[in-house]
Amino acid sequence: MNTISDMTMKPRPKIVVVLHQERSSPGRVGQKLIKRGFDLDIRRPALGQALPETMDNHAGAVIFGGPGSANDNEEWVKRETDWIAEPLKAGKPFFGICLGGQMLANHLGGKVYERPYKRVEIGYYPLETVGNGGESGPFPDMIYHFHREGLTAPDSAKILATSELYPHQAFSMDEKTVGIQFHVELTLAMMCRWTVHGAHRFVLPNAQNRKQHLQGRLEHDHKSEKWLEGFLDHWIGTGEDHPVI
Repeated sequence: MNTISDMTMKPRPKIVVVLHQERSSPGRVGQKLIKRGFDLDIRRPALGQALPETMDNHAGAVIFGGPGSANDNEEWVKRETDWIAEPLKAGKPFFGICLGGQMLANHLGGKVYERPYKRVEIGYYPLETVGNGGESGPFPDMIYHFHREGLTAPDSAKILATSELYPHQAFSMDEKTVGIQFHVELTLAMMCRWTVHGAHRFVLPNAQNRKQHLQGRLEHDHKSEKWLEGFLDHWIGTGEDHPVI
């Protein structure tokens, strides 16, 4: 594990950041949390690292995406999914992105599934806001995806966003517990890396090619960044809102 900070002397509240590969990055989400006054306590359970036993010393948690499935029988998948109980019972903000959102759904009694004919969302696709989209307002109308499976949110969840292929794109249990299928954390460097290391998936049904990914970013990424700022305002606020114990 390691902690990322801006190296200021004043103690800063920490966010648990769960990543799944050695080269993975919290990207734009991590950058914005640091700017808001948080330190990132990075854990990689898939590489054998432990998760915090409690949330007493953390202000919130984010589980990011990864190459596996929330339905995999790997020990670390079960451990992460079960661990979500810690931020939830402590009343701390929890944000699940792609695999993290699917783990949240499984933890709360939803399902993770593969579409018939294995149709995927890999690239930029339309997204439709349901109602007002929650506290952070409407979602971008085009958003970046990189997933082969969808989720069915728990019965008690509020659906925040939908699409034709995967109806449950974003859901919340309350304004502090949110899961999404898509990626708002991607920097340009991350997209370049993903579209090289993940290029073998571009042959899957409905996937876009690398040129479409990069062109889509030029056209639509500013909407994702704007939405993320608004989301973080309501989800976690700033470090000043979370005194260090």
